[in-house]
Amino acid sequence: MTPTLVRQHLSHADSAPRVDRSARARDWSEIQERMLVPLYEAVYDRLDVGPATRLLGLRCGSGLALLMAASRGAAVTGVDSASPERLALARERLLPDPPPGGGSGTRARTAAELVDGPPADAAGADPAGYTLVTAFEPIGSLAGDSEGLGDLLADALPLAGRGAAVVLAGWGPPERCATSSVLRVATKLADPVGGARTWRAARRDDLEEVAGRAGLKPDGSGRVACPFGYADLDSAVRGLLSTGLFDAAIAATDAKQVDKELTEALHPHRRPDGTVWMPNVFRYLITRLP
Repeated sequence: MTPTLVRQHLSHADSAPRVDRSARARDWSEIQERMLVPLYEAVYDRLDVGPATRLLGLRCGSGLALLMAASRGAAVTGVDSASPERLALARERLLPDPPPGGGSGTRARTAAELVDGPPADAAGADPAGYTLVTAFEPIGSLAGDSEGLGDLLADALPLAGRGAAVVLAGWGPPERCATSSVLRVATKLADPVGGARTWRAARRDDLEEVAGRAGLKPDGSGRVACPFGYADLDSAVRGLLSTGLFDAAIAATDAKQVDKELTEALHPHRRPDGTVWMPNVFRYLITRLP
């Protein structure tokens, strides 16, 4: 099974619903991606990410985590073969147009590489070997996502130097993630007969199991509060739909039905001022290459 087939956010299966992928990618970049900033910051602080860091970001999406690392002085490379629309937004962030009249451009521009393809395509981006590999796309929310991450790591780890840190991320316990009750709508509406890959509750040892299969040695872990906060119900619906976790439900029913039930599920999390707030906890596991 290839990473593309188990891509959590944007499925390319023939049965996938027809959606405006450019709009979805923009919603992810502008609304949803920032919800994981506390996770990125916690990992970068713990590993002292800085000028000595050569980072390979797997499934880098629209590149916010890479941008944060580049702002600390790290040289960053991002790979993503499943969402060219998100990768295009990452290019806007990390590879801006050069200044008029030439020049070296911004530090992020000169220290970043973006690859539309599998990790193997990034082999020449850092001949010395990466010192840090991150897989920040959280697993533990979609059936089969841990297997897909294992395939991705098998392709990426040969590019890292000996002793490099490899960081895996996942959803925390369902009872500590208010969004879990909302994501259940995806499973409720999806077609189980069609074998749709839908939301599932995170398991306690998801990350450790992936690390073990990849031959990685655990070297620390942590939990981070990542509340999902939105300006209003419309933003919440757009943000959650941008994850792709509801695509199977849309394929089995229709977009209007999913919007309706998703909006209803969000009502308990709406505050008096109209904003939507859902406390969540995410996990990260730091491992090392032997």
